[in-house]
Amino acid sequence: MTNLVEKNVPRPTKRARLTEAAARIVHQQGVERTTISDIAQAADVPVGNVYYYFKTKDDLVAAAVSEQARQLELLTGHLNELPDPRERLKALINQWGAQGETAARYGCPTGTLAAELDKRAEAGLDAEVGNVIRALLDWVAAQFQELGVPKPQDKAIALVGAYQGMSVLANALREPDIMKRESARLIQQLDAIIADTR
Repeated sequence: MTNLVEKNVPRPTKRARLTEAAARIVHQQGVERTTISDIAQAADVPVGNVYYYFKTKDDLVAAAVSEQARQLELLTGHLNELPDPRERLKALINQWGAQGETAARYGCPTGTLAAELDKRAEAGLDAEVGNVIRALLDWVAAQFQELGVPKPQDKAIALVGAYQGMSVLANALREPDIMKRESARLIQQLDAIIADTR
């Protein structure tokens, strides 16, 4: 906290802290094992105050999905600052490769949440997390389209699918290096795809 005070950066609101904590704790523990108390503790918010912002655990899970969407928007916004779509895609893949430790422990935040929510009886949240994955697919497809790659949506599905697959393997095998190795392979494939279109 002293860093925030020293830099005169305001502390995030309770709602923002709860939302960020929900995304983090749900990723680490899964929906079923996460309690409202876990999220309140991680956010440094009294449990009783949580209900002022979120009435149910599902409301907190929905907030976690919204936080994942926000994080994706921040990431793609940052990547969009790069002038070349090839560099944007490579930076995205490198970002994936750098997540080895997290992927080995918990898997992909969005992919694991999508799988878990699909198995729950409550409808709606599974579609919401699907929208986050769709947003990533659309952004990747837009990069391939800008590069003039044929069937950009198919290439996007292959690339994002490869990321989901390497995340699952890193998590199942508890091998963080899978992310780095597979990211290097994806960059080689990307270069080959781009070279074929020229």
